Amino acid sequence: MPFEMRLWQVANDRLTPLAGSQLDQEERLETWIARDPSILGMDLAIIGRQVQTEHGGRIDLLALDREGSCIIIELKRGRTPREVVAQLLDYASWVVELDFDRLESFAQSFANKSLATVYEAAFGSSLPEIVNSSHHMILVAAELDASSERIINYLADHHEVSINAVFFNFFATDGKELLGRAWLRDPVETIEQSEAKKRRPWSGFWFVNVGEDEGDHRNWDDNRKYGYVGAGQAEKYSRPLQHLQPGEKIFAYMKGLGYVGYGEVTKPAVPIRDFVPDGQQQPLLDLPLRAKHAGANAESAERSEWVVGVRWIKAVDRENARTFKGVFANQNIVCKLRDDRTLEFLQSEFGAQ
Repeated sequence: MPFEMRLWQVANDRLTPLAGSQLDQEERLETWIARDPSILGMDLAIIGRQVQTEHGGRIDLLALDREGSCIIIELKRGRTPREVVAQLLDYASWVVELDFDRLESFAQSFANKSLATVYEAAFGSSLPEIVNSSHHMILVAAELDASSERIINYLADHHEVSINAVFFNFFATDGKELLGRAWLRDPVETIEQSEAKKRRPWSGFWFVNVGEDEGDHRNWDDNRKYGYVGAGQAEKYSRPLQHLQPGEKIFAYMKGLGYVGYGEVTKPAVPIRDFVPDGQQQPLLDLPLRAKHAGANAESAERSEWVVGVRWIKAVDRENARTFKGVFANQNIVCKLRDDRTLEFLQSEFGAQ
């Protein structure tokens, strides 16, 4: 059945349905996504808008994700399902051949900045050495019909094509507009499914960066003492922590030093102001911390530090970090550990099972 979104306003314990608004939705959506791609619920760096292809078409928005993969974002704009999906596939056949120089030229044209600068501004880390090793397609629609759903699910489920749809709708109340969003398929799972044949199997362990920043927002000694890992000062840094769920195992890595801890997640990600360490009666921010600015922006969930509770099975100080030449390291806050050599090394060093 066609995907449908409805909203109700709650007032005096009564529900009043909000009327959908039929404005120039998709034109406005493109502008909003170009300005702030986080409304998609993904970490993206926009590198081009209305990108001219060699096949005569124009890609609405072209982006990079944290892995350096290209993301093709196309708005439905009233076209039939066959038309828009065929257009996405056509664009993908062109994007797959793009090299670094072409992506660099798009970033310069769109943002008047280098590709590396655009990436670093979005993710706070250096551009990966390899970009566009894979690509993914996203259909953005103000309405999603049954035929579009059927085609997208078929390509994703039976042919491992990384294609997805995100559905937005407008609602009006008291002279104000509200915007609602829902994905047809889980975006992380869809990308993982398409990459499954290209990547090594996931070990089941997570890699987590626990780097100490110049702003003194976090400190490994605090992490060890009170049982947590953290990241933040912007949603693009804190959001990856939400992948970590209780019961999952992590390896903590300090940039430039090596691996310093192995533990089990005990509590999901929360703003630092709401975190009470296991065995403590007080919130973390009321305890003595080496990170003097851990509570910076604590009044804002979007801008504060977020933390995940961890029971450390084995943790060492930074001076005894474990590493070897060629050990797996990544600029991401959180990612799945897949490197066999690194996993074997860490299992030996930390007794991981």
